[in-house]
Amino acid sequence: MGSNMNKMSILLLLVLGFFSFTKSNNAGGPSASDSLQIKSKSLFNGKDLTGWHVDVPQMDNNAKARNPFIVRKGLLVSLGTPEGHLITDAKYQNYRLELEYRFAAKPGNCGALVHVSTPRALYEMFPKSIEVQMMHQNAGDFWCIEEDITVPNMEKRRGPKEKWGVNGDKLRRIPNLTDGSEKPLGQWNSLTIECLDNAVKVWVNNDLVNYGFNATARQGQIALQAEGSEVEFRKVLLTPITKLSK
Repeated sequence: MGSNMNKMSILLLLVLGFFSFTKSNNAGGPSASDSLQIKSKSLFNGKDLTGWHVDVPQMDNNAKARNPFIVRKGLLVSLGTPEGHLITDAKYQNYRLELEYRFAAKPGNCGALVHVSTPRALYEMFPKSIEVQMMHQNAGDFWCIEEDITVPNMEKRRGPKEKWGVNGDKLRRIPNLTDGSEKPLGQWNSLTIECLDNAVKVWVNNDLVNYGFNATARQGQIALQAEGSEVEFRKVLLTPITKLSK
């Protein structure tokens, strides 16, 4: 009896010691939810354009040309003109990009570009990429810029196959799937883009508005446009992903 009691006491001490060791080693470590939060990062620090560079053709040889990308009252602002792009210094792959934007003054045009590579590849202006359109009432369209992507019902949505292409006067636009997903002028819209392997999926204000696959690029920089209209951004958040959302 005494021998059994000693064995039980030793076993109990070992068990308590194991849990104490486990707890001490996990103390201060991130939980699963904390881990997800740590992986997400804002690409805009609210103060300046650190992590980005500007590519605006008019600024090449005109010292008086203004930089169309500024920070104003904690917002990233595309003034619209002169036209060009704000491009991340880093390249990204397999991520969710969450933008919150609005046309503060009047409706117009802008875009978020993914899988960006060669600058000024089209019309000596647009970088090689897949554009997710932000033009008022057309948010979520795909535009193929020297890269391509496939969607369901391709001919119905893109037009005659013999006219498809990624440059010049080819059919580069693939319209989105919905109408009425954008909010009225002046209100904030959310644009979510998921890129995983060769797939790209897009939501506008939580409406699924586009989905493509067989993209000819899987990684690259991210860009925002100056394309004629003033646009404010208050959120530019990137999160690594391993699967597409439903």
